[in-house]
Amino acid sequence: MTVILDRAEDLATTATWQRVCPVAELEVAWGEAALIAGRQVALFRTAPTEVFAVAQQDPATLANVMARGIIGSRGSRPTIASPLHKEVYDLETGECFTNPELTLAVFATRLVDGFIEVEV
Repeated sequence: MTVILDRAEDLATTATWQRVCPVAELEVAWGEAALIAGRQVALFRTAPTEVFAVAQQDPATLANVMARGIIGSRGSRPTIASPLHKEVYDLETGECFTNPELTLAVFATRLVDGFIEVEV
């Protein structure tokens, strides 16, 4: 069997806020994957009221694994390391610290009435 992986493309032309889940359902320092408006997204709760959302697709391998990455930091910057080859990405900007040719898509998040909303 042959599987062909494609890079995730923008699925929507207009960004909208999507309610995902109660913030209490996410553990601090742990990633979870969600399907939001047809797009796989990795969510990371780094503090009681701080949640980051990035593409679930690893830019280096095209595998949908980023929710299983390792949360950390570079100075004051929150980071996620890919679980496959350990490329390290800034959770706020998507910049790759270990390979400047790679970029991880990031999505705005907000907390509304105890729920996480993601702009996709």
